[in-house]
Amino acid sequence: IVPFLNEAQTLSQLVEQLFRLPMPTEIILVDDGSRDGSGAVADALVREQTGAPRHVLKVFHHARNQPRSDRGQGKGMAIRTALPAVTGEVVVIQDADLEYNPQDLVKLWELIARGETEVVYGSRTLGSREHSYRSFYWGGQVVGWVCNLLFSSKITDEPTCYKMMRTELLQDLALRSRGFEFCPEVTAKLLRQGTIIHELPIAYHPRTFTEGKKIRWTDGLWAIWTLVRYRFAD
Repeated sequence: IVPFLNEAQTLSQLVEQLFRLPMPTEIILVDDGSRDGSGAVADALVREQTGAPRHVLKVFHHARNQPRSDRGQGKGMAIRTALPAVTGEVVVIQDADLEYNPQDLVKLWELIARGETEVVYGSRTLGSREHSYRSFYWGGQVVGWVCNLLFSSKITDEPTCYKMMRTELLQDLALRSRGFEFCPEVTAKLLRQGTIIHELPIAYHPRTFTEGKKIRWTDGLWAIWTLVRYRFAD
């Protein structure tokens, strides 16, 4: 699932990289009310279907941005839009900003395909020597620390985009998130039901705000609140 907002500069390149993956892949693009022509780019990619026959490309459009209240990108809502259309056995979220290398998805998928786990996260902490702004790096570490404290887990990179799992597992979580709090909601619900989350190292090439980075420090506070909420919710 590829949720995107105003990513016309990178979307085609991202899809091209996904088409090069060796396993059969269903790519679901969700335009969260882009205003830079990203939606038209996605539609053109679907019409062209330039990938190999083993790849399927779909697209959905939100008429407007779907944030939680008035905050940022509606990533969670975009994922919820795509989930009913997923037909593959395994699902993962892929940002369109090229901060993550799709080739890392292969080793995550192989771990599930071998039956060694139902859930695997790609950890930037374990794999990459590059970090975003220092405040965001340490903010992510704090979110992970809170997660581990609340759920007695040992996750090194809770906010990672690469959360791969069996499709029915994600579809059964009854997601409620509309924004970036999707990540802590998924992690909290998985850990509460006793699901073991494995991690593998991945590469990471962060971009700057001038290059289009959208997440803000306040999203870290919402992440912590979301973890606390689902830890103690009925």
